[in-house]
Amino acid sequence: MAKTRTRKAPTREERKARTRAELLDAAERLFVRDGFHATSVDAIADEARFTKGAVYSNFESKEDLFLAVYERRVERAVREMEGAIAAADDPAAGIERLAAEAAARRAQEDGWLAVFFEFWAHALRDPKLRERFAALHSRFLDPLVAATAQAFAKRGAEPYEEPRKLATAWNAMQLGLLLERLTQPEVVDERLAARMMRIAFEERRERGSGPLQS
Repeated sequence: MAKTRTRKAPTREERKARTRAELLDAAERLFVRDGFHATSVDAIADEARFTKGAVYSNFESKEDLFLAVYERRVERAVREMEGAIAAADDPAAGIERLAAEAAARRAQEDGWLAVFFEFWAHALRDPKLRERFAALHSRFLDPLVAATAQAFAKRGAEPYEEPRKLATAWNAMQLGLLLERLTQPEVVDERLAARMMRIAFEERRERGSGPLQS
């Protein structure tokens, strides 16, 4: 007769990790649906079916919880971007494809985009929050910075600006267009950011500096 295998009880660390993950899931759902300011810690606790004390035993504040949600999204996005760029034949083509894919995905993520900008404005008024938000924002840009440097190196060309400045500028354009799309969807289509990037490269070629895209 076969022996019944006893399921090992989760450790304290495993239970804590699971609680934290469930709180992050609940917080992200409510932040996306209702916004940062309109979402209370009580509502997050109720959504996750935990007590308010469970929230504060894992996170210092609602701001800390939002930043943890953002960090999780950043790390997931970084892995996806690094994989997509590595799989591309050319880093520049990989960047353009990522811009197009991000725009298409954002069309289904208006709630996150709205709360992202809401928290960004909120963080600017608090030096500590601003510093933490900026670090995560910089982390998100790391794959784009690396791909930009690789694209210039592949062509034997010197960047006309530092790769991080270029990646920041391209990302700012993308975010700005996504923000405009929330109010002017008939003007800002999903491919506009990629087209604007291509126009910038063509202008560089006309000035005799050589394009980034081949």
